[in-house]
Amino acid sequence: MHQVKAELEGIQVLIKQGLANVNLPEKKKELEKLNYEIGQPDFWNDPQKAAEISQKVSVIAKNIETWEKTSKDASELLEMSEEISDDSDPKEAQEFLDMVEAFKKNWRTLEISTFLGGKYDGNNAILSIHAGTGGTDAQDFGSMLMRMYLRYAERSGFSAEVLDKSDGDEAGIKSCTILIKGQFTYGYLKGESGVHRLVRLSPFNSKNTRETSFVLVEVLPEITASQEIKINPDDLRIDVYRSSGAGGQNVQKTSTAVRITHLPTNIVVACQNERSQLQNKEQAMKILTAKLVNLMEQQQAKELGGIKGEKVEMSWGHQIRSYVLHPYKMVKDHRTDYEESNPEAVLDGEISGFIEAELKKK
Repeated sequence: MHQVKAELEGIQVLIKQGLANVNLPEKKKELEKLNYEIGQPDFWNDPQKAAEISQKVSVIAKNIETWEKTSKDASELLEMSEEISDDSDPKEAQEFLDMVEAFKKNWRTLEISTFLGGKYDGNNAILSIHAGTGGTDAQDFGSMLMRMYLRYAERSGFSAEVLDKSDGDEAGIKSCTILIKGQFTYGYLKGESGVHRLVRLSPFNSKNTRETSFVLVEVLPEITASQEIKINPDDLRIDVYRSSGAGGQNVQKTSTAVRITHLPTNIVVACQNERSQLQNKEQAMKILTAKLVNLMEQQQAKELGGIKGEKVEMSWGHQIRSYVLHPYKMVKDHRTDYEESNPEAVLDGEISGFIEAELKKK
């Protein structure tokens, strides 16, 4: 038990450092100011801005509550460790150890959040998947990654909504766009951007040969109205079409899906998940805004006129992570060298280890 106590004392020191970094008194002042805004009679005159402020209040309040609870739990467990010894009742000792393990798991998640200080880290995430080199295998790999991120969102308590999806010719998907909502979702997922590589025995050829396929994952922050850039309407080409989906009574009889092309950069975005054309256009504009802001930051441009689109090659030599299912089993991130020996678990959404390794590296 001495080792457990020493570990708890070490965590308590880290918690005190974390509390100093997040500056709870300042956050409480900010929360008080935002709650005052919410209480004004004209608060809901601008619904979009009101929704943004309400979401921000929720995030700050949750952050304060989590840090205060973690600090309290650490102190209580340390007190309990004084009463638990090697001679204690085995059942009581095991219950205490289980509590410590649960606390350590929660603390690890909170500790990782201290690495999230980027401009948009607190925003929701727009995650896009594009099948690359590898034909049907790549399209099938795209659907595997789509399921992986949806499962990760579910495991993490985030909400996920597929905004747009283009099915593959034989199997899988050609591309998809997912909006993932939750506290610091962009901060957690931004490191997933890049080319992902799959090595396996192909189920799509008669010889069942080993094949390598590539998929591009793109993660962008959902940009709120207050962070938006000005996009010239003359630079946009907007096309409407019928949403794809199930047949029969579910077939769309009107053109509600929207595709927007930003002519200067040739960036194309689409949304077909919402019921109305207007809602799909709003979502598509959010995706376009995020892509343009990201491009401006990459190219260090202050205005839209200073950016141009650049194509990422989805092939050998550009991958950030490899998923090997044959001749051995392993998933390895080539930036951090972090690896897992259970690809099935990783593809089922257990990617926290890769996310944490990337955040700690940065």
